[in-house]
Amino acid sequence: MTDNMQIPVYQVDAFAEGPFSGNPAAVCPLSDWLEEDLMQKIAAENNLSETAFYIPLGSDFHIRWFTPTVEVDLCGHATLAAAFVIFRSLPAETHSIRLFSRSGWLTVSRDEQNGLTLDFPADPVEQMNILPEGLSAGLNKPIMEVMKGRFDLLVRVQDASSVIGLKPDLRLLAGIPVRGIIVTAPGDDCDFVSRFFGPACGVDEDPVTGSAHCTLTNYWSSRTGKSTFSARQCSQRGGFLRCTLSGDRVLISGKCHLFMAGHIFI
Repeated sequence: MTDNMQIPVYQVDAFAEGPFSGNPAAVCPLSDWLEEDLMQKIAAENNLSETAFYIPLGSDFHIRWFTPTVEVDLCGHATLAAAFVIFRSLPAETHSIRLFSRSGWLTVSRDEQNGLTLDFPADPVEQMNILPEGLSAGLNKPIMEVMKGRFDLLVRVQDASSVIGLKPDLRLLAGIPVRGIIVTAPGDDCDFVSRFFGPACGVDEDPVTGSAHCTLTNYWSSRTGKSTFSARQCSQRGGFLRCTLSGDRVLISGKCHLFMAGHIFI
């Protein structure tokens, strides 16, 4: 086994209020990029919604994200998880890091009170007057409004119980040509709730989706006039986020919990 390639790997629960909550992501620190096919195979073997790989880029970092089936342009929870791993190796006085990605430069900062905060690009949405084929039947819930963001569809339903009670037909949703379907409504114990379904990219339901909150925060700000929100993603694991719209950026805060650390042998 000593002749094999060894790759460090961490499994981190992001946007977690404690162990066994939030969204688990795998994080693989690298010194240089592996072949893309190998990173995709590692992500498939990890069988989590996202695996993040990063390398040093001067004093900054370069990050990439893979689902079990595809590389994606932006992922919030795996960025939060990667930043958590990076900060563990940096001096305590380091309060922010920068990561280059397919969506440009991203910043993650840390503080004792709020944990980690992502600085991501806001995602403006446009209303769709014609529903994509399969959406209504796939959700099987009354739809109040459908918006189109950069990567995803945002669907507003009547209330939080409608979001929590969703039992979608994933086969129908997988035929819609978007990264994922965000379903949202006003929350009962927070400003808004959501769930995220991404069967087209190999993720039937994502437990907590940081990047979707770039879309959600922009949408709910346009509806309410507010800029700061408490948000809950109502998957089985569940996760809690604090989101602030700041110009053309969204600040998304959450906490992480280290579940496992080890090595991949190839």
